[in-house]
Amino acid sequence: MNTDEIKGKRIAVLLSGGVDSSVVVYEFARQGLHPDCFYIKIGPEEKEEWDCNSEEDLEMATAVAHRFGCRLQVIDCHKEYWNQVTRYTMEKVKAGFTPNPDVMCNRLIKFGAFDEKMGHDYDLIATGHYAQTEWIDGRKWLTTSPDPVKDQTDFLAQIYDWQLKKAIFPIGHYEKNEVREIAQREHLINARRKDSQGICFLGNIDYNEYVRRYLGEQTGDVVELETGKKIGEHKGLWFHTIGQRKGLGLGGGPWFVVRKDVGQNILYVSHGYDPATAYKKDFPLHDFHFLTEGISELPEKITFKIRHTPEYHAATIEHLTDGRYMVHSSESIHGVAPGQFCVIYDDQHHRCYGSGEITL
Repeated sequence: MNTDEIKGKRIAVLLSGGVDSSVVVYEFARQGLHPDCFYIKIGPEEKEEWDCNSEEDLEMATAVAHRFGCRLQVIDCHKEYWNQVTRYTMEKVKAGFTPNPDVMCNRLIKFGAFDEKMGHDYDLIATGHYAQTEWIDGRKWLTTSPDPVKDQTDFLAQIYDWQLKKAIFPIGHYEKNEVREIAQREHLINARRKDSQGICFLGNIDYNEYVRRYLGEQTGDVVELETGKKIGEHKGLWFHTIGQRKGLGLGGGPWFVVRKDVGQNILYVSHGYDPATAYKKDFPLHDFHFLTEGISELPEKITFKIRHTPEYHAATIEHLTDGRYMVHSSESIHGVAPGQFCVIYDDQHHRCYGSGEITL
């Protein structure tokens, strides 16, 4: 964390109750700073069984803020989350796409609704993301964390340029084990607390349960791609993703989901090992979103990710006449699905340019 960048600035910390954002507060306190902390309340509906984690989260956040002499305020973004992020997710899922609610949560809630409610009073908004920012030639870039497994630049690749200018990631230069070590050394209350899994703010709720609650079920046929033979039934295309192998409940597997026909409500699967149709080398992106102000072109040689994994894939980029980009991957990629975000980095996978949605 660059001391010059934070000198004399009004800083807001988004404190979730987890170990990462707690170490963020410690990092500021170490420099004699006591920034205002905010706990964003989003809990899924008011019903208790849906909200078992958030009480404990708030307790932890309160204890950490108190320990470092920081003010903690709870900001209710419940309506914004369920109106904006859930609507985005369900519309995409219903259309047969593979959306990413966490990506939209960062743009619409953590750096969006929060900014409208409180963040506008602050120069910088600090979070516990594993990402970094760098000023290069007078421009602020989102750059990767040294921890390839925990790096979260892919989840931040849809925030607006004005949001990136305000964002600061004080633990982004650490690896996860180092953050845990700091928390244990400083005896933070949540030092040994498990990382949250799954969709942000869903707590213990299963993603399929979340979808079922809004879209219900719509039974249709499961058909083998090669033979056209019906081999079972599904309860809704929205419970399945391209490339999925587990949880299909079909005998004689393994089976892979290779296509969804939304109009006919048919789920196509293929037997044995992944068929060629499940792999892609070339695919277009639309609505490419650039992170850094003043940057509107991609370099020809890039690396990219289409899901949250430590690996980056090498590719070249072609700018199509209709404004879209075509990714030409150097290797075949499994499970490329429309609606996923393809996150683009430079060829050293250091600077993140932003992301676009895959169209097929």
